Amino acid sequence: MELNSIKDAFERVVKKQKLSSSRSQEVIHQIGHEIEQALTQILSAQDPSVPVDKNSILTELRLKLSAVGPVQKLEGSHKELNLNLSKYTKLLERSLNPDISKAYRDVDFDYHIVNQLIANHLYRQGLFDLGDGLVDEAGEPEITIVKSQFSVMHQLLEAMKVKNLEPALSWICANREQLNHNGLNLELKLHKLQFLEILRTSPANRRAAVTYAQTHLGPFASAASPHKDEVMKLMGCLMYAGRLDVSPYSEFSSPTHWAKAMEDLTGQFCSLLGQSYNSPLSMTMAAGFEGLPTLLKLANVMAAKKQEWQAMKQLPVPVELGKEFQFHSIFVCPVSRDQGSDENPPMLMPCLHVLCKQSIMKLSKSSTRTFKCPYCPAEASVAQCRQLHF
Repeated sequence: MELNSIKDAFERVVKKQKLSSSRSQEVIHQIGHEIEQALTQILSAQDPSVPVDKNSILTELRLKLSAVGPVQKLEGSHKELNLNLSKYTKLLERSLNPDISKAYRDVDFDYHIVNQLIANHLYRQGLFDLGDGLVDEAGEPEITIVKSQFSVMHQLLEAMKVKNLEPALSWICANREQLNHNGLNLELKLHKLQFLEILRTSPANRRAAVTYAQTHLGPFASAASPHKDEVMKLMGCLMYAGRLDVSPYSEFSSPTHWAKAMEDLTGQFCSLLGQSYNSPLSMTMAAGFEGLPTLLKLANVMAAKKQEWQAMKQLPVPVELGKEFQFHSIFVCPVSRDQGSDENPPMLMPCLHVLCKQSIMKLSKSSTRTFKCPYCPAEASVAQCRQLHF
């Protein structure tokens, strides 16, 4: 998005505002000082018989204030501030267009899928009452199937918030066959946290920690285990029971380990359900926010040229999204700069260079002749090219 330019403009306004305020305070202080000096001279005459020339004092004060030039100084700083503020306002109007209707297409929504996405998101966030209300109003009770599943997940997470790992460990044991290698790593993380919690809450009872380690960490410390060194290092914590935070093993006492374990549990739970780690609704909305400025700008340009962009199969400009929105590999033809698609797939040539099908068809004059690779001296025919699948 164009938030960086908005941020920079805002920072310039703040800088000018601080400078204007500082100059204003300086001018006000200087004027006040001159007035106080004049008042002091007027009130300093102790002898009533000695007349004080008030007119000369006021004349001198007027000259001093004129030399200070307060109006000019204040006008200059405020002019700079107003100029930057005006630019910032115009930038907001250009960048944050309130009318976003130009940037979307009129499509036939599958309301069942939309309801499913919203209910899924609410249940995933633990907002079960809201989810139930939506399901009731939409008249789609079958969506509540995921409610019971996410209810279990939140029970596990709530238990972990109070340092109770037994429900999570029981869930892992019950689903060990379905969990992948990451599930094994999560089990080790939870056993580590439980071991450290025993040392923290019962520093005088090292025997309980040793017993727990022998029972639950022992399988991860075998000679063939890739976690052997990690478990051995963990055993050093026994020497610092009750004071782990000031020991050479203080890294183990960081609360971030609990937060990371909860994230890993959420990921494994969603994976087991066939769900993505992030809410599809959240990702869709975030991607829309990222692409909206580009789409609005495109709509304005196309409208000025009296062209309709909504009928296009492919946008004429790229919509840059972050890596968090990239879920699969894509191919962009180095010749045409077009992104590969089902109609224009990437093709592997005998020389192992890759072009899109349309580029190959143009180079081969619609398969009527061999053609030279744009990147090496090799020649090829369309028949020798093979479609690539990502």
